[in-house]
Amino acid sequence: DHIYFMTPYLIITDELSRALGLAAKRGVDVRIILPHIPDKRTAFALAKSHYRELLDAGVKIYEYTPGFVHGKAFVADDVIAGVGTVNLDYRSLFLHFECNALFYKGSMTETVKQDFLTTQKACREVKLRDTRRSPLNRLLDQLLRIIAPLM
Repeated sequence: DHIYFMTPYLIITDELSRALGLAAKRGVDVRIILPHIPDKRTAFALAKSHYRELLDAGVKIYEYTPGFVHGKAFVADDVIAGVGTVNLDYRSLFLHFECNALFYKGSMTETVKQDFLTTQKACREVKLRDTRRSPLNRLLDQLLRIIAPLM
């Protein structure tokens, strides 16, 4: 039904990007909250390099405008939620020993969802028109994706 992510870094593999896009295409409400003001310019540029393909697939992307959002949480189908140190990036998902609290069918699942929805109200939704990039920037995006696993 739905899956919501809040993460400061969206440095995802092509496989995860494709999975999120396929979920959205089959009707899953996929939303991602990211910071509007980055703490790391390179990581932010890399996150933005995924925007167009995710938006084209139906994923909704929101940027937290009051500043840098450092929350790392997800909620899926009002059944499972997680909060912790895991970013949506290669290093967090595959290399580091991250720690999340996982909640299943409890009141905390609803609490995480409500926190997401409250945070979303302070965000601006990213639209396709926001993803226009010059040829040079598109080239830089592709170069960044090559080194993404190192970030």
